[in-house]
Amino acid sequence: MKTGLKITAFAAAVAATFGTAYGVGKGVDPVTAGEQRTAGHAGAGHAGGGHEKEAEGAEKAQDGHAGHGTSAAGAAAVPGGLQISERGYTLDLRTRHIAAAGERSELSFAITKDDTGRKVTAYRTEHGKQLHLIVASRDLTVYRHLHPARAADGTWRTPVELPKAGGYRVFADFTPRTEKEGLTLGADLSVAGKHAPGDLPAASRTADAGDGYEVRLGGGLGAGAASELTLSVARNGKPVTDLQPYLGSYGHLVALRSGDLAYLHVHPNKGGPGPEVSFAATAPSNGTYRLFLDFKHDGTVRTAEFTVHAGRSASDHPQEHGH
Repeated sequence: MKTGLKITAFAAAVAATFGTAYGVGKGVDPVTAGEQRTAGHAGAGHAGGGHEKEAEGAEKAQDGHAGHGTSAAGAAAVPGGLQISERGYTLDLRTRHIAAAGERSELSFAITKDDTGRKVTAYRTEHGKQLHLIVASRDLTVYRHLHPARAADGTWRTPVELPKAGGYRVFADFTPRTEKEGLTLGADLSVAGKHAPGDLPAASRTADAGDGYEVRLGGGLGAGAASELTLSVARNGKPVTDLQPYLGSYGHLVALRSGDLAYLHVHPNKGGPGPEVSFAATAPSNGTYRLFLDFKHDGTVRTAEFTVHAGRSASDHPQEHGH
């Protein structure tokens, strides 16, 4: 996972417009021991803008014919999480299907080196972990930030319980020890059962994180230019000024573009323990995104979720200032 302030990578075709382009795979893992986790409500994906060339590249990656041995320059054109293989690495998701929603299952996966076929066993530690795993439903109504355990042979495993049937995307965010820059690979996971896609929540400036916690979003997500997002945490109407570090910072933000689930990852600017946590971010294109803010308070990791429209100012959307 990069420590930079800008979103890592993203900008591919939206499934509704140019066709779905995803890699097949599997992998997920549990939250760090000793940390409880609660999540807010999320929404479903609508199609956003994209590019046909990027869609073609992602489709090739799904078939396993692209990304292997790809140059850094070529790989940079594809958003994070849309390829199963990139820069000579592949996400080998062993668990591609889960038998039933709501049941505790184990996901296993490995990161393999394309030129040797061997599993990667040496990683850089980024934000307290060697690998961060994000699992999100295709309609963006379910979000999990998990941290799997790695065996000596390079196989990662984690228990997971996904509440609804349907398609999911698994994102592995990591930096091999031999590399200077991190990368994010993505693979598909399915949960058996009757699938009922959810609707994407309307854009709002506030999010309910449960147990009296409310997070307010300030600023906007710019397209093609850096912008600042400020998230203020309150509990029962009072500002929270004693946030606890989580993964080495006071906030951890992931953004997924609605439609193709292009992956954006940012970390906060330097600052105190609340109530505000600010992020510098640049979206690759106009479109609708879901933001997932993880923060820790009183020993519990919580998630606040927002729908935002990149490339349009807050003044263009007065309805976003409240529920």
